[in-house]
Amino acid sequence: MVQPLIIALDFPKAEIALDFVKQFPTSEQLFVKVGMELYYQAGPTIIRELQALGCQIFLDLKLHDIPHTVEQAATVIGQLGVDLTTIHAAGGQKMMQAAVSGIATGAKKANVRQAKVLAITQLTSTSEQMLHQELNINTSLTDSVDHLAQLAAASHVDGVISSALEVPHIKAATSANFLCISPGIRLTSQSTDDQVRIVTPAGAHQLGSDGIVVGRPITQAPDPVASYQQIKALWEAK
Repeated sequence: MVQPLIIALDFPKAEIALDFVKQFPTSEQLFVKVGMELYYQAGPTIIRELQALGCQIFLDLKLHDIPHTVEQAATVIGQLGVDLTTIHAAGGQKMMQAAVSGIATGAKKANVRQAKVLAITQLTSTSEQMLHQELNINTSLTDSVDHLAQLAAASHVDGVISSALEVPHIKAATSANFLCISPGIRLTSQSTDDQVRIVTPAGAHQLGSDGIVVGRPITQAPDPVASYQQIKALWEAK
């Protein structure tokens, strides 16, 4: 997979998301993320409409339930022909294996590409303090992320969603080919919003991220296309 810059389409309505995408030249071949807000509002229709515009799709629904339920949901997702989708590593090995199986079953049934499955380790809004005091996890954030990444790799998941700060540890704990897609990307001059473990585009590249997810710095910019091009140049700089 080419190292993508994925735009998070965190919009409340399909029409807004589609109008946003149409600002970009068709030659750009955007990779976009459809999260819970947009998918729950628009459903599978938004996936088909974005694909018709030439977009690659990261469907970010973060499945987390008992293995049977996750497998059935993943089978439905697998039929959509999206490129990436997510589950929570905290659901455990059986649940992650069920998700991988469901995605494969759905893709085969619909005769479409099989989505790569990425596991959520710890959200980039989670701090060390929150991990200990609220989640009652008595290990370091780095150790928790490494453990969940190793569990995901053992479950035949394709990679993880993690802060770029953790990528070197994850690659060392799994393999160089284990995908690490990083949200929490900000320019140094921008607000961190509700993100905690943030990194610049260039920093994520240097740390070895295989792709980055950027939302508000692009979608809420005065000139989204120019902001996208700026971040893309920083991300792809050698």
